[in-house]
Amino acid sequence: MNDAPLGVFDSGVGGLTVARAILDQLPNEAVLYVGDTAHSPYGPKPLADVRAYALAVMDDLVAQGVKLLVIACNTASAAVFRDARERFTHGAGIPVVEVVLPAVRAAARATRNNRIGVIGTVGTVNSRAYVDAFVANPAIEVVQAACPRFVEFVEAGITSGPELFAVAEEYLAPLKAEGVDTVLLGCTHYPLLSGAIRRVMGPGVRLVSSAEETANDVYQELVEHDLLRTATTRPRHVFEATGESATPFLALARRFLGPEVPDVDLVQTGAIPIQALRRNR
Repeated sequence: MNDAPLGVFDSGVGGLTVARAILDQLPNEAVLYVGDTAHSPYGPKPLADVRAYALAVMDDLVAQGVKLLVIACNTASAAVFRDARERFTHGAGIPVVEVVLPAVRAAARATRNNRIGVIGTVGTVNSRAYVDAFVANPAIEVVQAACPRFVEFVEAGITSGPELFAVAEEYLAPLKAEGVDTVLLGCTHYPLLSGAIRRVMGPGVRLVSSAEETANDVYQELVEHDLLRTATTRPRHVFEATGESATPFLALARRFLGPEVPDVDLVQTGAIPIQALRRNR
C-alpha cells in the first residue's frame, strides 16, 4: 500500500499546480494525475454534473490502486468533498484531501485587516464554499468575484497584455473597492496570472494559492495513516487526460510543469478512456 501512487485530479491542467507542489514536498511519492479534459471546464457547469464527473474520475483512480485522493480543483472540492469522504474515506479507508480549507487557513494567516478577496470560477463562487469556510472566523469579511475568462487566458498562454489587464481590472474592482489586503486564488489556474493580478491589486496585497498548503495536508495525512513511501527506487509519475486529443493537454502541461514534461503515451485505463502523459523522476 505504501508504494501505491497518490491520486490527484482536476477538470484539466490547473491541478498540475497542486501536483507540482506535491512533487516538490514529497519527492519520494508516486503520483497518478487525471485531468478530466473531456468535461472541462467544470466552473460553469451545474454542481450536480461536477459531482458526477468528479466521483467517476475518483472511482477510476481508486480502481487503479491509489492510496490517497487529492481533489485539486476548487469547483470539484466545493461540489463533492463531503460525498468523497463518505464514499472513499469512510467506505474504503482512502484519505481525501481538497483545496478549499488549506487555502482558507493560509489566507486567514496572511490578512492584516481581516478583509479577504476570493476569486474563482462561477461554480466556485456560487457554491459559497469559501464564504462558508470562513464562518469559523467571524472577524473576517469575504468579498467574492467570479473571474471566468482567467482560465481562457491561461490556457491560451496569455499572462500579460492590454486585454488581460482590462479584464482583470473589471473582475477585481469590487475587491479593490472593499480594501481587501489578501486575495485568495480560488482556482488552480490563477497562480499563472499572479503577475497580472498583483499589477491590478497593487504591491501591498498578498496573494494566496492553495497548492503548497494542500501539499502540506497531503503530507500530514500520509504521516497520520503511516502511508509514506519507503522504497528507495525512483517513483513513477503518470499524468493522464480524458479528452480525445493528448496534444493540447501536453502543451498546457508544459506550461504548468516546465519543459521537462515528456512525450505522450496513449493508454486505456479503468472505466473512462484515458490518454496518459508519463513523467519519471
